[in-house]
Amino acid sequence: MTSVLGKMAFHNRLILAPMVRVGTLPMRLLALDYGADIVYCEELIDLKMVQCERVVNNVLETVDFIAPDERVMFRTCTKEKDHVVFQMGTADPERALAVAKLVENDVAAVDVNMGCPKEYSTKGGMGSALLSDPDKIETILTTLVGGISKPVTCKIRILPTLEETISLVKRIEKTGVAAIAVHGRMREERPRHAVHCDYIQAVAENVSIPVIANGGSLDLIKTYEDIEQFRETTGASAVMLARAAMWNPSIFRCQGMVSVDEVMEEYVKYAVRYDNNTFNTKYCLCQMLRDRVESPMGKQLHAAQTNEEICKVFGMTDFYKKTQAELEARKKALDDTSSSLSDQPVMDGDVITMAIKFERREYPPQITPKMYLLEWSRKEKVDQPVYETEQRAQDRCFQSTVLVANKKYRSTLWEKSKKFAEQAAAIVCLRTLGVPEGRIGEGYSGLVNKRKREEKKSTTSEEDSVTDLAHRKRRLTEPSQKEEHGSNDNLVVVNGSCGRAV
Repeated sequence: MTSVLGKMAFHNRLILAPMVRVGTLPMRLLALDYGADIVYCEELIDLKMVQCERVVNNVLETVDFIAPDERVMFRTCTKEKDHVVFQMGTADPERALAVAKLVENDVAAVDVNMGCPKEYSTKGGMGSALLSDPDKIETILTTLVGGISKPVTCKIRILPTLEETISLVKRIEKTGVAAIAVHGRMREERPRHAVHCDYIQAVAENVSIPVIANGGSLDLIKTYEDIEQFRETTGASAVMLARAAMWNPSIFRCQGMVSVDEVMEEYVKYAVRYDNNTFNTKYCLCQMLRDRVESPMGKQLHAAQTNEEICKVFGMTDFYKKTQAELEARKKALDDTSSSLSDQPVMDGDVITMAIKFERREYPPQITPKMYLLEWSRKEKVDQPVYETEQRAQDRCFQSTVLVANKKYRSTLWEKSKKFAEQAAAIVCLRTLGVPEGRIGEGYSGLVNKRKREEKKSTTSEEDSVTDLAHRKRRLTEPSQKEEHGSNDNLVVVNGSCGRAV
């Protein structure tokens, strides 16, 4: 049984299983180095991923998916692009599709977790909770298969009876998934329980798509040779390893495993090179130490608070300093290049683009780039600018394209509001044309002067109006005042009191 969709094949493959807190970039790259063919990332929840922004990290040479709180939820790189499977936790087909579309250009395949029995997954109707809702499983997988260009897979646990398990996997097969991973334990079973190889074998015999056998790490797989034995026993197309690979990822090495100490040093190199989260690095290293976690090395590792301190534990301080110096040098070079090229337009299809953000504080009150562009269009006797704006689903940010004189202009940066996105597009157009945009300190500006004249005229008009109003009031009050003065002319004093003359 062979499946090749895109560049991903699932026949006769060695696979690193998805593991929470373990399956981050350093572990995935290390597993590939030692011989794994496919590596799954840790389960990432759709609700968190859908809010992420895709950012190209030129310093680390990675693609990062960053949450609103600035946390890196998923980091990947070119080295694993054709080997990494993105696993998500989801219970909603539309949200699952939004996440899959967000990551599909940076991964080899997308997987749905339908086997995790932990509460953090099942309480949201995800993980093994989906096994109780075959209709939802079918909807999610069908939506993904029809909505993205990359292969879609899923990972399940077996059901209480063989008949139920076979019925479920046949429904899953009809959705068009490229492969199905089967953990040979039921939802309530844990690693201490024996894996049901007969269930996995029955699944492999009843579907035509590749079946990936999982669950043999603790009892059945301790060496590279055991992997093939497990595959033959289950009749599966491929084998997926979790704990055995977590303890020593060199189990994928056909020449035999290397010492854990050597593996840990290689892991630390990747952790430093790709700026891995310190506490994630510590967690993975402690899993490799196993019964040595209370040793002097283990205690030093536990006390470490930075990647630099972790390097010190392994005698790798020089490596840390050298790597940091290289990253700093790369950052400086990129900053220098960016500052010199930031104003250079780039063609994206038929659209002229620049990386522009609209900063309101850079412009005088009541003056905007859109106003300048409109004035320029009138002066040049071309149609007024037409803006087309789209909103991104995952973070509800906006990007606008403006059409001016039959050419399109757009900023590559997304804005928090539709108005700001349109202003950014206008700036791209104005800078490309070499036309003033109204920034403070930009120099002579006919539009600014026009606005000032209008404001001055408006102020003068207001002052004139106030003066006219005062004059009108004065004219209205003068007759009554004269009447009073006239009456006073007829007053005479009699015996010290006032009275009218008769």
